[in-house]
Amino acid sequence: MKSIATITRTKEIMERHQLSFKKSLGQNFLIDVNILEKIVSKAGIDDETVVIEVGPGIGALTEQLAKKAEHVYAFEIDGRLIDVLEDTMSPYPQVTVIHQDILEVDLNTFIAEHVPEGKKVKVVANLPYYITTPILMKLLSSQLPIESITVMMQKEVAARMAAAPNSKDYGSLSIAVQYYTESDVIMTVPKTCFVPQPNVDSAILQLYVRSQPYVSVKDEALYFELVQASFGQRRKTLRNNLKRAFKDLDAAELDQVFAESNIDGTRRGESLTLEEFGYLSDVMSLYVKNN
Repeated sequence: MKSIATITRTKEIMERHQLSFKKSLGQNFLIDVNILEKIVSKAGIDDETVVIEVGPGIGALTEQLAKKAEHVYAFEIDGRLIDVLEDTMSPYPQVTVIHQDILEVDLNTFIAEHVPEGKKVKVVANLPYYITTPILMKLLSSQLPIESITVMMQKEVAARMAAAPNSKDYGSLSIAVQYYTESDVIMTVPKTCFVPQPNVDSAILQLYVRSQPYVSVKDEALYFELVQASFGQRRKTLRNNLKRAFKDLDAAELDQVFAESNIDGTRRGESLTLEEFGYLSDVMSLYVKNN
């Protein structure tokens, strides 16, 4: 039987199940088997790996994962696709389809209950464009016992996540991703490889989860609040952005924060490294708590 990721098989599955593509769920199905095989290979999936997949759709990527992995747990939010997946995944007993929104799943508990101790756990997914960032931030901030995350997403979003300081793509999203992981854009996927064809090209982003965050900070919540505030208005200086966000600090206190952290308040957020945000955050934590 032909692979699911071909135009003829995809159309045949859609017609048999009387399905239409649901734009609200960002459904664009990949029709290039070679790309899926590369994703599985780059992710390092083998028969010792348990995979968590988000948004399997009709099972094109799931099928390729199932050929290599010990087990695949595929979370699908669209109820219309559950019967489809039971059909397309019927040759693969090592696939478990779960009808649930990944954003509502306690993945730490799920992994503890379903994955034998000592097994490698990896996340592999073709993420819906409209919800890429919330899903990734949940996966990263939950401190899951996973090795890596290999995901397809909009090319521009992948570039932002892997961006370095002093580049136009660098921002709070870059810092959040790099705080938890080492990131690398490993491949671009043209929009012509999908049906229906999206408006933009995609990219495969690989994230290797760090055993410890990239920087050690006193108050992680404050660190991310500070980062977010620093990019509030990209063209404004750090001083102006932080003055706007931290109203409890007066001008003298804010100047003292910059002096003690050895950060020039006239710089812009995009020029600071993750470490520099850490210095700033740790000093600011002393002043914020005192107000």
